[in-house]
Amino acid sequence: MFAKSIKGKSTEEIKSALDASISDDFKPTLAICFVSKKLDRVAITNVLDAAGISVFGCTTNGEFTSEVTEKGTAAILLLDLNKDDFQIYFHEFTEPNYREVAKEMALNAKEKFANPAFFIGLSHYATDGEEILKALTDIAGKDINVFGGGAGDDYEFTDNYVFTNGKDAGKAIVCIALNENKIEIKGIATCGWKAVGTVRTVTKSEGNHVYMVDDMPVLDLTVKYGGIENVTPENQNLLIELAANFPLQLQREKGDPVMRPGLMVDWNDRSYYTSGTVPQGSKVRFSLPPDWDVMEKVVKGVEQLKATEMPEADAVVVFSCAGRILSLGPLMTKELEGIKNVWNVPMAGMFSNAELGRATGGNLEMHNLTTCVVALKEK
Repeated sequence: MFAKSIKGKSTEEIKSALDASISDDFKPTLAICFVSKKLDRVAITNVLDAAGISVFGCTTNGEFTSEVTEKGTAAILLLDLNKDDFQIYFHEFTEPNYREVAKEMALNAKEKFANPAFFIGLSHYATDGEEILKALTDIAGKDINVFGGGAGDDYEFTDNYVFTNGKDAGKAIVCIALNENKIEIKGIATCGWKAVGTVRTVTKSEGNHVYMVDDMPVLDLTVKYGGIENVTPENQNLLIELAANFPLQLQREKGDPVMRPGLMVDWNDRSYYTSGTVPQGSKVRFSLPPDWDVMEKVVKGVEQLKATEMPEADAVVVFSCAGRILSLGPLMTKELEGIKNVWNVPMAGMFSNAELGRATGGNLEMHNLTTCVVALKEK
């Protein structure tokens, strides 16, 4: 498999970069697209479609093809996979029937491939990624490889989108099913946020909608101990503060804790939605952003992945939480440079609103404030 990454600030720049990339030796069949809402993603998709390229796309909170992070651009990974070894699925939903939708995708993938792996893109802040992962593992087995992320919207916290050829929606799932008998896929998810304070109990929740913690509205509790001010619907920075500065950390009996920051507030009862399930009765702690040494932890984890499971790769995809760059700022380039240097192959990535991958020592999870690095190689 050959791969190339391209980027641009307009449809015209993407078309020029695409035309320059295609040659007798490289005719891409699949494009993994991370595109700012500020650009015309439909026009960009049409350019790729006209070249016979299948599209997996998400809007972002920032995008990159190297250690240099961008905003308001498109970052695209072009791959020349055999068309018989992948299939794209796209499903919209009008109600929270995530599990049923994901089950249908998994059944279709299992009919096509004996051993499928999945790339997933999700739109809408209330989407429960945990339910989607459960459906995939119910059908394809608990050991399957699933990676992906939640679409962004340039930190507007309004509407985000996933898209493919001829389809684009703000409440949808886009999925690439890969034939893992022909395409090797390995990944690692690393966080680094540190738990603080006492262990607390979720006293009322439904799926990824958290109402009460220690019998107090979860927003009020977060504000009380996080020192967050101007807690009103008019405060456009509130969700950034909730997600990046004082998120919940869900404790696990098996494996590392996973992050569950508030992504969408219900002002009627001061509850909020997270990207993944927070079971009623579960234990949570608040957490603080990591120190700079978390970047070294991420890079060492990727180096270990190369040493033990993936000595060579053809391409790399990165889903890194938007909250990380808010907390780490310019230092984020050091992390991306370290990741890039591990295999030194074409790369594309996005700053996402959530990340899908296997927790260290645990199960498939919907993460937040995490970097998920995925390596691909044709067998």
